[in-house]
Parts: sequence; C-alpha cells; structure tokens
Amino acid sequence: MPEPQTPHKTILLDERGKVMGSEAFAGVLGRWRDDGIREARFVLGAADGHSDAERKDADLLLAFGPATWPHLLARAMLMEQLYRATTIIAGHPYHRS
Repeated sequence: MPEPQTPHKTILLDERGKVMGSEAFAGVLGRWRDDGIREARFVLGAADGHSDAERKDADLLLAFGPATWPHLLARAMLMEQLYRATTIIAGHPYHRS
C-alpha cells in the first residue's frame, strides 16, 4: 500500500506577490504548521519569472517589495525571513517589533 502524500505548500517568490512583514509571514507559517503542513517549497523564478499556470497553482505568491533582486540576494533574504519567522513562532527575542 502506498504511503499517503505529505501535505506541503508551494510559495513562489514573485514580483506580483504579496508583500508581508516578518510577523505576518511567521503567522502564515505558524498556521500551516498547526494545520499539519510539514513542508513548504519556495520557488524563485527564472529571468522571465513564473508562468501564469505556476502562479495559479501556488499556495502563496510572496514578494520582497517592488524592487528587482538578484537570485543570490533573494535567497539570502528568504533565509533571513525563515530564520526570523521561526524565532517569532518560538517566542525568541531575535525579532523586535
């Protein structure tokens, strides 16, 4: 018997996405965790971005503001936001409101 699929969410980093503060982002990740979502997949687009079909299928479109960022910098910014979100969820004082 095949194992059940692990629930996951797909987040596209996209210029048309939602701009979220760190606390709001942590809130989304915390709700997903509480709902049993075990995996979040973050996808950066190619030079021309994501297709309309990819955007439609995503669970969240996330933007780091209106500026265009190089992929390496966007990856570093994402890692910082993920770290910050985990500290917010854990009640650690790293993030200051």
